[in-house]
Amino acid sequence: MKVFFLFLVFGLVSFTAADRADSDRFDLTVTVTNIQNAKGKVSFGLFRKQDSFPIKGKQFKGVFVETTKSKTKYTFQNLEKDSYAVAVYHDENNNGIMDKNLVGAPTEAYGFSRNARATFSAPSFEDAKIDLKENKSIEIWIK
Repeated sequence: MKVFFLFLVFGLVSFTAADRADSDRFDLTVTVTNIQNAKGKVSFGLFRKQDSFPIKGKQFKGVFVETTKSKTKYTFQNLEKDSYAVAVYHDENNNGIMDKNLVGAPTEAYGFSRNARATFSAPSFEDAKIDLKENKSIEIWIK
């Protein structure tokens, strides 16, 4: 009987700990709006503070999503409670990179979480930061 009781208690403690661990993980749904055409894909890059925001290839998670309309969404799932920033761009010619002109200015539409913008560079992580403490949906307007 004591053995059964110990297994029962251990099972309840394990179940409660697993349940608590799941509650510390959240989803971040990002909707990109103002997409001018249905060509190519939209690149979604998720960054943490220690990542090199917003350098492609240095992101925590990244994905390309086909677009067929003026807005496209993607959900980053099962994320730890933390601070994140998102960088997106519309890869119209589907070459996997953000195209730039001769002086280095982007020629494809882009945007950042909190719709942060800087004049001659990308915004800082702090300007685009999202504190993820619950499931959250954000919208990024690209231009």
